Amino acid sequence: MTEQGEQQGIAAAIVVHDRKVLMVRRRVAEGELVWQFPAGAMEAGESAEQTAEREAFEETGLSVDAMMSLGEREHPVTGRQMAYVVCAVITGEAHVADPDELAAVAWVSHAELADYVPSGLFEPVQEYLDQHLAV
Repeated sequence: MTEQGEQQGIAAAIVVHDRKVLMVRRRVAEGELVWQFPAGAMEAGESAEQTAEREAFEETGLSVDAMMSLGEREHPVTGRQMAYVVCAVITGEAHVADPDELAAVAWVSHAELADYVPSGLFEPVQEYLDQHLAV
């Protein structure tokens, strides 16, 4: 929380590579959320795109390039303002780069999505993944 009591916005990196999407499992789950996209709070003066790139690197060791925004919403579980950003892999191998925050990383196929996120995804994210993960 900020000093004014307002929560900072969160940016999530939607990273698709070889027809799989990158998911992370936090050490501490947020309610029902166990697996989610690499994400974190936007810092002062930082855009959602910059945040998504930074968080993907800090959490998974992947250097990524923000390509496009899929939209924003208030997350139904956390109540946080979320921005979803499609990112392309530049370099690196995904791994737990921040063991204090993450327990695991996984490349998830289209068929596995419902197992990782049983509550469903933000519709624009689901539509994007339907187009880019389906064989």
